[in-house]
Amino acid sequence: MSLAPRAVLVHRTTEYEELVARHGTHGQAAFFLSSRGRDIQEIAERHRRNRRAMAEVTAAIPLTWRQTRVERTDLDRFLFAPEDVVVVVGQDGLVANVAKYLSGQPVVGIDTDPGRNPGVLVRHRPADARLLLPSVLAAGTGTDGLTMVEAVADDTQRLLALNEIYLGAAGHQTARYRLGLDDDGGAVEAQASSGVLVGTGTGATGWIRSVWQERGAGGERGLRLPAPTEDRLVWFVREAWPSPATGTSLVAGELAAGGRLTLTVESERLIAFGDGIESDAVELTWGQRVRVGRAETALRLVG
Repeated sequence: MSLAPRAVLVHRTTEYEELVARHGTHGQAAFFLSSRGRDIQEIAERHRRNRRAMAEVTAAIPLTWRQTRVERTDLDRFLFAPEDVVVVVGQDGLVANVAKYLSGQPVVGIDTDPGRNPGVLVRHRPADARLLLPSVLAAGTGTDGLTMVEAVADDTQRLLALNEIYLGAAGHQTARYRLGLDDDGGAVEAQASSGVLVGTGTGATGWIRSVWQERGAGGERGLRLPAPTEDRLVWFVREAWPSPATGTSLVAGELAAGGRLTLTVESERLIAFGDGIESDAVELTWGQRVRVGRAETALRLVG
C-alpha cells in the first residue's frame, strides 16, 4: 500500500523574529531600529503577512495528506521522501535553497509578499493553494523542469545548485587555478581571478545577469543568456588578471547539455558553493580537479 502524500512546508525565520530573538522584546527591537532611522512597523507587518500566508496554505492541505514543516536552516538535516509535495512559502530564494535537496518531487512556490518578491519561482498566491494543492499530483498538471548545475570533485564531493555555482577563494580574494573545457582539445589556461561563475537560466535573473550586463549585455562574444528550462549553461571568470604566468583568453562562454568546465586548483584552498550559500561549501586544495556542468537532476516547479 502506497503512502499518502506528505506536504512539506518550507519556510524561513522572518526578519522580525530574528530581531526579537536578538534583542529580547518587541520594544527593544523597535528602539534598536529607531536609533538607526528605521521603523519596526513595516517589518512587523511583513511578519504578519508571512504568518497569515502560512496559516492559509496549511488550511488548504487536503485532509488525507500528511504534513510537516521545515525551516530553511534545517534543510540539510531533513530527509525528503519520494511521495512529498514541497510547498515553499516565502521568497524566490527559498526555492533555490531547497532545490538541491530534492530528487524530482514537485515544488509549489507561494509568494508571501507580492510586489516585493520578483515571483520568478514563487509563482502563486496563498489563496491559490486551496485549489492548487489537491491537483498537484493529478495527471496533466503543468510543471517546468528547471535546469540545475553541478560540480563534482575528483574525491567524489558533489555540489548541486539551481542558480549558479561559484568556484574561487573564500572571501573572494585572488584564486589561482588552471581552467579548461572538455571540448577544447585539452587546452588549459593558468588564471588568477576573483573566481568563476557557472549559471543556469534561472540564475540568469540574478548574479549571472549582473556579470553579463557589466560586460555589455551580451556584447562579449554575443553570449545569450539561457532560459530556465534550457539544457545550456553560461560561465564567466570574474576579474581575470593577466601576467607572465596567467592568461585571460578563457573568460566567458557557454556549456551545452554534455559540456563540462574543468578547474584544477593551484592554491592552498579554494571553495565551491551554490546559490550564495557559502556555509555549505565544497573545499578544494592543491592539485584537486573539479568538473562543472549541467546536472541530470532538474527542479519540478509547478507552473
